[in-house]
Amino acid sequence: MTTGLALAVYAVAVVVVVVAFLVLATYNAVVALERRIEKAWANVEVALQQRYDELPNVVAAVRGGLAFEQQTLERVTRARASWSAAAPVPTQAAASDETTAAVRQLFAVVERYPELRSEANVAALQAEIERLENVIADRRELYNDQVYRHNTRIAQLPAVLLAGLFGWRPRPFFDAPDAAGSPPATDLATTR
Repeated sequence: MTTGLALAVYAVAVVVVVVAFLVLATYNAVVALERRIEKAWANVEVALQQRYDELPNVVAAVRGGLAFEQQTLERVTRARASWSAAAPVPTQAAASDETTAAVRQLFAVVERYPELRSEANVAALQAEIERLENVIADRRELYNDQVYRHNTRIAQLPAVLLAGLFGWRPRPFFDAPDAAGSPPATDLATTR
C-alpha cells in the first residue's frame, strides 16, 4: 500500500509542478508583453509630443500669408489643444487623427499660395511635420503589433484562465482613420 500511496503523492507533485510552471511561464510572458506595450506607447507619445511642439511653429510661419484662411489655422490650433499625454489611448488616438486631418488641410491650403510654398522656413517646417507623421505611423504600427500579441496571448489557454486572477484585459489599439492610409501631400517646394 505504501508504494501506491507514494506513486499517488509523486503524481500529484508532478501535476502541481507542471501547473506551477505553466502559471509562471504564462505570467512572465504576459508581463513581458505588457512592458513592450508600455514601451511602444511611450515611443508613440514622444512622437506625438514632438508634433505637438512643432505645430505652433507651422501655424506662426503661415499665419501672415493665410490671413483669410483663419478657419484652417484655428482647426490646427484646436486639434493641437485636444491632445493630452494623460488621456487614455483611444482619446489620444482620436486627437492624433484630428491633428493629422487638420495638418493635411493646412498643407492643402498652403499649396494654393506659391509665395508661402517658396518660403524656406515653411518648407522646412513642412518637412519636419511630414517626418513626424511618418514616425508616428511607424510607432503606431509597432504599438498595435504589441497590443495584438498581448490581446491574443490573454485570449489563449492557459492565460485566459488566469486573466481574471491577474487582471489582464485587452488593450486598445491605436486605430488610424480610413483616410490616413497615406501621408499628407506636403511638397511646398514646387510651384504649379
